[in-house]
Amino acid sequence: MYNSIVLVKQVPDTARVSADAMKEDGTVNRAALPAIFNPEDLHALETALEIKQRFGGTVTAISMGPPKAAEVLRDCLFRGVDRVILITDRRAAASDTLATSYILAQGVKTIGNYDFVFAGRQAIDGDTAQTGPQCAEKLGIPQITYAEEIIDIEGKTATIRRNIGNGWEIVKVKLPALLTVIESANEPRPRSAKRVMKYKNCVLPSEALPEKIETLKERKQLLEQWDLDSIGADLSRCGISGSPTKVFRIQSIVLKTEGFTEVAPTKEGIGGLIHQLVQDKTLG
Repeated sequence: MYNSIVLVKQVPDTARVSADAMKEDGTVNRAALPAIFNPEDLHALETALEIKQRFGGTVTAISMGPPKAAEVLRDCLFRGVDRVILITDRRAAASDTLATSYILAQGVKTIGNYDFVFAGRQAIDGDTAQTGPQCAEKLGIPQITYAEEIIDIEGKTATIRRNIGNGWEIVKVKLPALLTVIESANEPRPRSAKRVMKYKNCVLPSEALPEKIETLKERKQLLEQWDLDSIGADLSRCGISGSPTKVFRIQSIVLKTEGFTEVAPTKEGIGGLIHQLVQDKTLG
């Protein structure tokens, strides 16, 4: 049996970027964009659920974000996750990947007793692919990026296939380990209608009436909610104070097919193309 923790994130739908997508302080205006389940995190979740089916064990999903992020955790429950946890705290606002990976690593340490930590390769709101690897470094465990298939697990050793673009690598890793998963790894399972009916009314403690909390716990309708104190976080490493990254500008760029330039397959033609790309600052 193997216990998996999946890092999931609710992200703004970057396919609908508008002029209001960025605040004056350089942070993303999430209220201006519809929120969705980060696509590659769904593939990470499916990989963890497949391990549970094949080898037994548990799957815990953890997310960091505002209370609204509980939506993706309910979605995790609908798909077969055993336990969900939301780390939500105003002091974590505007965290970049450095601060986010620290907070998530603290959350993983607080959960404890894990064999795998899974994350999507990257989140569509940043496209940095940094949070998973940074989290592995902070946990002090090995990492495998671009994971595409769990070939086998024997004892405390897992055999993984990872995609390297023009081919594959088969690697072995000692557990516990962190894996970032790509979209070609699997097809995420649909929500279970039975589990939707069971968990659709789950709420956070902060959203429930105090006199209802014990009843909700008994009915398993209460989501776990942690703050930075719950995970023993160093506040200097969280939020803006722990985030050296600053966003300069957010743009929505639409590429249009208006005409073309034919390049002669000669040394002069290729040289002219490179010169034009440098002039346009596409290269260099």
